[in-house]
Amino acid sequence: MRAASRADGAAESGLTHLLWVNALHMAGDAMIAVSLAGTLFFAAASDAQRGNVALYLLVTMAPFAVVAPVIGPLLDRLQRGRRWALGAAALGRAVLALVMAAHYDDFALYPAALGVLVLSKAHNVLRAAVVPRVLPGAMSLTSANARLSVFGLVTAGVFGGIGAGIAGLLDFPPLLWATSAVFLVTAVLAVRLPRHVDVPTGEQPADVLSTGPVPAAGRRRRPVNPHVVLALRANAALRGLGGFLTIFSAFLVQATVAGGWEATLALGAIAGAAGAGSVLGTGIGSRLHAADPDRVVVWAAGAAAAVTVLAAVFFGLATAAVVAGVAAVANALGKVALDAIIQREVPESLRASAFARSETVLQLAWVFGGAVGIALPPIGWLGFTVAAALLVLAVGLLLWTPRRRRWVPVDPAAPTVPGAFAAPDAPTVPEAPRP
Repeated sequence: MRAASRADGAAESGLTHLLWVNALHMAGDAMIAVSLAGTLFFAAASDAQRGNVALYLLVTMAPFAVVAPVIGPLLDRLQRGRRWALGAAALGRAVLALVMAAHYDDFALYPAALGVLVLSKAHNVLRAAVVPRVLPGAMSLTSANARLSVFGLVTAGVFGGIGAGIAGLLDFPPLLWATSAVFLVTAVLAVRLPRHVDVPTGEQPADVLSTGPVPAAGRRRRPVNPHVVLALRANAALRGLGGFLTIFSAFLVQATVAGGWEATLALGAIAGAAGAGSVLGTGIGSRLHAADPDRVVVWAAGAAAAVTVLAAVFFGLATAAVVAGVAAVANALGKVALDAIIQREVPESLRASAFARSETVLQLAWVFGGAVGIALPPIGWLGFTVAAALLVLAVGLLLWTPRRRRWVPVDPAAPTVPGAFAAPDAPTVPEAPRP
C-alpha cells in the first residue's frame, strides 16, 4: 500500500501525504458511524429509533444546508491556509469526539454529532479544492481522485471493524477516545502537507449549477460547461439514492427481520454489497481511459434506475442488497466520470472551485436521500417504488435536456480546454452580451 500511494510521482507532488490524510479522515468517519449506530440510532426502542435518526439528520444536516452556500465563497477567498483549515477541521472533530464520549447517553450527544459531521463535510469540500494543487504531472485528476477513494474506502472498512470490536469489548466511550486519537493524527498530518498547497494560483470562483454562457449581472462566479452541470445532476441523483439506501435499509431490516444474528447478517449483506460496489466501481472507473465520461454518467444513472425499478417490482432483502451493490458501483463510476469531465471542460483557473462546489452539492443530495428514507414507512416495495420514480424522473430530465447548444468560453483570455463542448455547426466564438 505504501508503494501504491507513492507511485506515479505522488510522493514528490504531495498527493501521497493528502492520500493518508484523507484515509485517516474516512477511518475516523467510519468509527463515528459505528458509535452513533450503537448509541443514538439502534440502542433505543424501535418506536424511538426513527425519531432519533430524524433528529440526528435535522441537527446535523439542516445547518450544513444553510452553511453550504457560504462554504463555496469562503473557499474561493481562502487561497492560503487550506492545509491549516484541514488541520483545524480534524482537530475540532477530535475535541468533539471526546465530548461525545462524555455525553454518549444524553441529549448533548446531538450538538456534538452536529459539529463532527459538519466538519466532516467541510473536510470533503476542502480536500476537493486541494487535490489539483498536489496533482503529479504524470497523473490525471480522475486517477488521483480514484486513488484517494480506494485508499479511503479500504481504511474506513478496516477502522470500522476495529471500532466495532472496541465497542463490543469496552463500550462506546473507549471507542470515541480512540476516534479522537485518529482525528488528532489526521490534524497533525494535515498541517504537514506541502507548503505549495497554500500558494495562490489565480483561482476564480465557478458556478456549477448554471449553464448560461456568461455570468449573471453582479455575480463573480463563472458558469462552467453544460456537460459539467448535467454530469453533476446525474451524480446528485445517484448520491441521493445512496443516502436513501443507507437510512431506509437499516429501518427496513429491523422491521422485517426478527432480530439477532439474522438482522445483523441481513444488514451486513447490504452494507457489504455497498462497500464492495464502491471499491469495484472506483477501480473500474479509473481504468476506463478510452470511455466517453458523458456516456458513463448517463449509463450509470440509467443502470441504477433500472435495478431500483426491478427491486420495487420483485422486492426482497436479496434484491435490496443487489440494489445497494449496483448503486455503489454506479455512484463510483459516476463520480470518476464527473471528475474526468471537470478536468476536460473546466479551465484550470476554475477547476479547484468547481471541484469544491460540486462536492458540496453531492453532500446535500445525500442528505435529501436520507431524509426520504426517514419519511417513508419501512415497507420495502413502497420505499423502492418511490426511489425508482425519483430516479426515473431524474434520468428522464437528464436525457431530455438539450445537449446541442452553443457554448462560449467565459474567460476569453484563457485557452480553450481540450474537448470543450460546442455544437458541430456552431463555431466557438464570443457573442455580444445580451441586454
